[in-house]
Amino acid sequence: MASSTRSVLYVAGATLGGAAGVVALRTRRPRRHLPGQVELVRAPHATVIGANGAVRSKQTARLALPVAELERLWTPPNLENLGATYWHFLTYVTLGTVRVLYSETDRRITLLGLPWLTLLRFDPPDFEMRSDHARISWQIKDGLLVASQGRAQGGLALEVVREPDAQREGADTEAEERAELTIEVEVTNFYPSIASWLGDFVYRSTQAFIHMLVGNAFLRSLGSLELRQSKIGRLLTGSTEPPV
Repeated sequence: MASSTRSVLYVAGATLGGAAGVVALRTRRPRRHLPGQVELVRAPHATVIGANGAVRSKQTARLALPVAELERLWTPPNLENLGATYWHFLTYVTLGTVRVLYSETDRRITLLGLPWLTLLRFDPPDFEMRSDHARISWQIKDGLLVASQGRAQGGLALEVVREPDAQREGADTEAEERAELTIEVEVTNFYPSIASWLGDFVYRSTQAFIHMLVGNAFLRSLGSLELRQSKIGRLLTGSTEPPV
């Protein structure tokens, strides 16, 4: 790696270290009452680094909400809006330190919105939506935080599984009918340059720590049942037919 690129990587690592503190404080604010009930699913090994250096990370939550609200939200445009909500939350929770730049050909996670400080670059998203399952995924292309062997290898995905509609015990009105979703934020086959050059400890203390905090905080925020409008609007057709 060229010395200039390595210097930028050190700056990125230091900045992410500072951002980790901001995220930790911002995600520990008192929670307001939300219309949806979110329960995080704790896993003993949420982040795993394989022998080849590839990282797999997953955060999972269960969201209970009124059936009527689920029917309102379960549309292809809102699947795209779920992705937009995640990117917006990333900027919000880091106080604008991390910003997302959109184009028709990629999505860039940058420091301070500067293209030359692109931390991660993704392909445009792929969508899958069925009657009980929805998924939006982005393949990682490259970026300062991607080791050379990991270019065009890994990916980020948001996955939602719709459980059979259930009614609370003793409920006798339609208003009390509840539904449950299992929602996951998952990174797979990611090769972090920070781990390659600065060590696993630095990676776990900065980038991996931020991803875990942001993922869990994002999942908790979905209890608001409010989604951000996508800037691209690929699925904004008014059709209820699922994308495949």
